[in-house]
Amino acid sequence: MTAQDQLAYEKRVRPRQTIVAGSAALALVAAAAIQVVGPQSKVTELTVQLLLINKRFPLDLIGAVVQGVGVLALVWTLAFLFDSARARRPEMATATRIVVLIAGVISAVGAIVYAALLAVKAHQFATQGIQTYPQAHNLTQGAALPVLQTLDIAAQFALDICLILIALNAMRVGLLTRFMGYTGIVVGIAGMLLIGSAPAAALEVFFMGSLAYLFSGRWPGGEPPAWKSGQAEPWPSSAEMREKRTAARGLTPRAKPAPEPAVEPVGAGSPARTRASTPKRKRKRRR
Repeated sequence: MTAQDQLAYEKRVRPRQTIVAGSAALALVAAAAIQVVGPQSKVTELTVQLLLINKRFPLDLIGAVVQGVGVLALVWTLAFLFDSARARRPEMATATRIVVLIAGVISAVGAIVYAALLAVKAHQFATQGIQTYPQAHNLTQGAALPVLQTLDIAAQFALDICLILIALNAMRVGLLTRFMGYTGIVVGIAGMLLIGSAPAAALEVFFMGSLAYLFSGRWPGGEPPAWKSGQAEPWPSSAEMREKRTAARGLTPRAKPAPEPAVEPVGAGSPARTRASTPKRKRKRRR
């Protein structure tokens, strides 16, 4: 695909990707809001938690579905950004895109399956038996729940690594501003270190909302030049930016002062004069 073909394709799909990225941000916010509504408990005891999950079953399942939609929209956005960056930097590994798609699907679908399975266990505990800890322990024992949890953590970790790589390469080719590129890197790092935390979710929402604004073509100061040229447009270094600002003001960069000539020591270029070699003055006779 030539640069002009790539630009035509991006121009055609960017309005759609604006909606997708914005939907990802809204879905992630909605999923976080659903988690804080409804009955809550500060007790971490297993039997209490199962009774609470049984009461919250509709909310938790809806929240998992909304979260899954947000993750899939995020994956779609990252795949589009990867394709645009790779068109300008062909040496990018296609494995990153494959991992993004696989990890995103596992994370989205796995969260829904986990919420549904846990709700079934909680309903069995709340409606059968005498609701003791051994009963709760037996219901939650097994490989299904731990395996789903492990898969979700691994998928989130892989997705965050790919997010870092895509944001870095998109910044290098000039599709993202330095601010946006570094923000994407911070989002990925926070997602790995603070899995499921509110700060990590807030950073992710901010990044997706910013991408939606960028794709819409309304970025303050104009969109990055790589979106217009179809070629890689690396951002200038700090020194180049200073020279550009200086030239825009009509000034010339300060030249480095010429080094001062070294001061030669006294008598360095001529032989030393001694008392013996110095001619004597003749004294005038007094009359």
